Amino acid sequence: MEYWNHIYEHFNPIAFDVVVPVHWYGMMYVLALLTSLYMAKWIVKKDNLGITKEELDSFFIYVEIGVILGARLGYILFYDPDTSYYLSHPWQIFNPFKDGEFIGIRGMSYHGALLGFLLGAYIFSKRTGNSFGKFMDLVAVAVPLGYVFGRIGNFLNQELVGRATDVPWGIYVDGVLRHPSQLYEAFLEGVVVFIIVYMYRRYKKFDGELLLLYGFAYGILRATAEIFRAPDVQIGYICCNAVTLGQTLSLSMSALAVVLWFYFRSKYKVAKSK
Repeated sequence: MEYWNHIYEHFNPIAFDVVVPVHWYGMMYVLALLTSLYMAKWIVKKDNLGITKEELDSFFIYVEIGVILGARLGYILFYDPDTSYYLSHPWQIFNPFKDGEFIGIRGMSYHGALLGFLLGAYIFSKRTGNSFGKFMDLVAVAVPLGYVFGRIGNFLNQELVGRATDVPWGIYVDGVLRHPSQLYEAFLEGVVVFIIVYMYRRYKKFDGELLLLYGFAYGILRATAEIFRAPDVQIGYICCNAVTLGQTLSLSMSALAVVLWFYFRSKYKVAKSK
């Protein structure tokens, strides 16, 4: 257990060098995308959704672009202390170099990624004529397990660390024993959310319902996991010395999902009664 407690002292976040350093963080995000794509193809075939390989590949291109742009812009708008600098120097947003040193692109926001994803998916559905809700339900099942690798990437990159603790499985970060909250999030936001959405998919009543279930479940479980996660240093707690911005955004997302569920559920009942 002692080796685990001090694992960051023995672990190199750089996997190998090929012209530039290749970080485990980046490799985990590639695995996350590949896992989500594989899961989507598996669900299409298993549930006979009638989506072609070409449509699915095209869809993922749209949403991957939306996710990358949304995640980076969301971080800059919600979390980065240099927001004004990036807004006045937009060409620096995706600049992986700082003072001539390659540092990669750091700072991604889940909630920004979600907005970018929704925009990319909406543009795809409008341009191709495919059902927006149908693809959203597919994503709701396919994404959570991929998200596990994203959180493992955060853990390996030694970022988004947990709050101080005395639990025996804690990890020392700069001399302070902390919860490995990234792994809590990988389990809650990834594995548990997947199980919930996957098990419910046979009972859905309208297209888009699984996405709303995903939004509700993710928001609740993300807010729960953040009980053990340290707030962003540049922001701190935003209320009562305990509530983080991530919890606020996540619970707001859950609340919105509930409101939209009642709205679309009522429309479904009206349509069914006709």
